[in-house]
Amino acid sequence: MTSDGAAPYHGGMNRRRQMAASTLLLSGVLLGCEDAGKKPVQAHVPALSPTTAAQQNLPELPALPLTNPSARPMVSLLPRVPSGKDYLIQKVQEKFASGEQNFKAGHLEAARKDFDDAVDWMLESGYDPESDPRLSELFHRVVDTVYAYELQAFRAGDGFSEAPAVPAAIDEVAEMTFPVDPRLKERAEEAAKNSSHDLPLTVNDEVLSFLNFFQTPRGRAIVETGLRRAGRYREMISRVLREEGVPQDLIYLAQAESAFQPLALSRAGARGIWQFVAYRGQEYGLRHTWWIDERQDPEKATRAAAQHLRDLYKLFGDWYLAMAAYNCGPGNVQKGIERTGYADFWELYKRKVLPRETKNYVPIILALTLIAKDAEHYNVQVEPEAPIPTDVVKTGRAIDLRLVAETIDVDVETLRALNPSLLRMATPDDPSFELHLPQGTSEKFSAEIADIPPDKWVSWRRHRVEAGETLTSLAKKYRVTAAAIADANNLQRNVALDAGEKLIIPATQAQSETKRRLVSYRVRRGDTLLGIADRFSVDSDDVRKWNHLKSNKVGRGMVLRIYTLGGAPEASPARARAKPKKKTTSPSARATAAGTMTANHN
Repeated sequence: MTSDGAAPYHGGMNRRRQMAASTLLLSGVLLGCEDAGKKPVQAHVPALSPTTAAQQNLPELPALPLTNPSARPMVSLLPRVPSGKDYLIQKVQEKFASGEQNFKAGHLEAARKDFDDAVDWMLESGYDPESDPRLSELFHRVVDTVYAYELQAFRAGDGFSEAPAVPAAIDEVAEMTFPVDPRLKERAEEAAKNSSHDLPLTVNDEVLSFLNFFQTPRGRAIVETGLRRAGRYREMISRVLREEGVPQDLIYLAQAESAFQPLALSRAGARGIWQFVAYRGQEYGLRHTWWIDERQDPEKATRAAAQHLRDLYKLFGDWYLAMAAYNCGPGNVQKGIERTGYADFWELYKRKVLPRETKNYVPIILALTLIAKDAEHYNVQVEPEAPIPTDVVKTGRAIDLRLVAETIDVDVETLRALNPSLLRMATPDDPSFELHLPQGTSEKFSAEIADIPPDKWVSWRRHRVEAGETLTSLAKKYRVTAAAIADANNLQRNVALDAGEKLIIPATQAQSETKRRLVSYRVRRGDTLLGIADRFSVDSDDVRKWNHLKSNKVGRGMVLRIYTLGGAPEASPARARAKPKKKTTSPSARATAAGTMTANHN
C-alpha cells in the first residue's frame, strides 16, 4: 500500500473507533445512573497544589466588552416608575376625575371625599405647589373646580362671601396708658356715691386715666357710638341679665367690648357684642358653622355672656375678678391669686401678675360706667337708637337673602342687619333657624315665596321690571335664557313686560364667585392660630396643613399661607404702641376706631 491510499483507510478506521468508544461511554453513563439510584457514588478528585496550578501557563483573555452594540436592548417587563412629581400629578388627577364622576352621578358625599383626597395629596406631598408650573396649574384648577362644584351642590347664592366684620379698637386702647387729670377725681367720686348702681364703683388713678382718655375727641367718639347703639339692645340685654340673675351694670362690659356692634371682631378672633372666642362660645352653646356664628346673635350671645359671668362670680366671689377672668380666662386669674395670695383685683394689678390688657380692662369698664351714669356732666349728648321690632319666620330650608329682600321689597343690607349671625348671603339648611324680617312683612313673604319651588330658593331670584326691560335684556343680566324666564312666569316668549311687574328669575350662580384665593398673612403680636383661622373662616387644621405646622404655635413675623374664598377679610387696626404724647389720629382712623372696643380672650 502506498501512503496516498493509506490516509483514507486510517481516517475511516479512526472514525469507527471513535463511534465505538462513544457507544461504550454512553452505555457506561446509563448504567451508572441506574446504579446511582441504588447506591451513592463518591468521586475523588485529586486537589492541585498551589505550585502545580501556578506552573500552568493559562492564556490571558482580552477585556470583555461592557455592551454589545449588535445585540437588541433588554426590555423591562415591569411598569415604568414615574418621578415623584409625575406620580403626584397622576394620583391627583385620578382622584379629581373620580370626584367629578361621582358628582355628576349625584353621589355628593363620595365626590367630596375624592376632592378632599385630591387636595390632600397636593398639600401633604411635601412639594410647594407654587414651586413648579405644572403643580401650580393643577392645584389651582383642582381647588377652583372643587369649590365651584361644592357651591353648585349647596346652591347657596354667593354664600361664600362672608359678611364684613368691624375692627376691634380695644386691641389698641387696652394696652395704652394715659395721664391722670386730678380735676376729674372729685366729680367721679361724687357720681360713684350718688348714682344708682349694682356693681361696685371704685375711683382710683387707674380708672381716672381712662376717664381722662374718654374726654378726648377720639375717646369721646367711642363713648358716644356705644351709648347711641346701646338704645337698640338695652331693653333686651336688661331682660336677659335679669332672667339670669346678674347685675344690670354688666351692660357696660358689652359697651367696652364692642360698643354694641354685633359684627365686632378682635385680632384674636373674638366676635360679637360680648366678644366670645370660638371655644368659649361653644362651651355656652353658641354654634359656629360655615353659615352662621351665634356669637354675633345679640340675644343668644347676651344670655351666654350672662351665664359665663355668673359662673365666674361663683368661682371667684368678686365681680372685678369675674370681669378680669372674662377677659383673659379664669386660669390666668387663678394663677395670679395663687402666686400672690390675694383674691383682690387691685392687688393683682399692683403686683403685675395679670396681662396688661386685662389690667386695663376693668378700669375701662368702670370709666365707661361712670360716664354713662353722669353723661350730662361729661358733655356726652347722644340720641339712643330705638329698638327694631321684627317678625320671625322659620323657612324650613336654605334661602338666599337676595330672594327674601326682593320678595318683601327691602334692601339686602336691612336683612343682614336684622340677622347678624348669618355669615353668608344665604340661611343655613336648618329647619330650626329663625329669620328676622322687618315688622309686618312676614305675611307678604309667606304668600309670595310660595310661587317659587323650595328647592330653588337658593338660586332663583325675583326682579321688578323697569321701563324698557324685556325678557331678552333680563336674560342677559341674569345669565339665563329668555325662554327660562318666560316658562318660570307662565309668559309667552315674545310678551311685552309691564313696568312694576315682578318676575321670577331662574338664575344660576356665576362661576367667578367661587374662586378660592391664596392669602399671605403675617402673624402679629398677640395672634393665635385659632384666631387667625377664625378670622379667615377656615379650619385651624387646614392652616396647619397648608403651612406644615406640627402644633398650634405661631410666632410673630411668621408668614402663613391661607387658601380662602373671597380673599382676605378686613384688616384689624394695628396695635398702637405710641406714648400719650403721640396719640394723634386722622379723622378717617378716628371714625373707624369709634365703632368698637373689644376684648380678646374671654
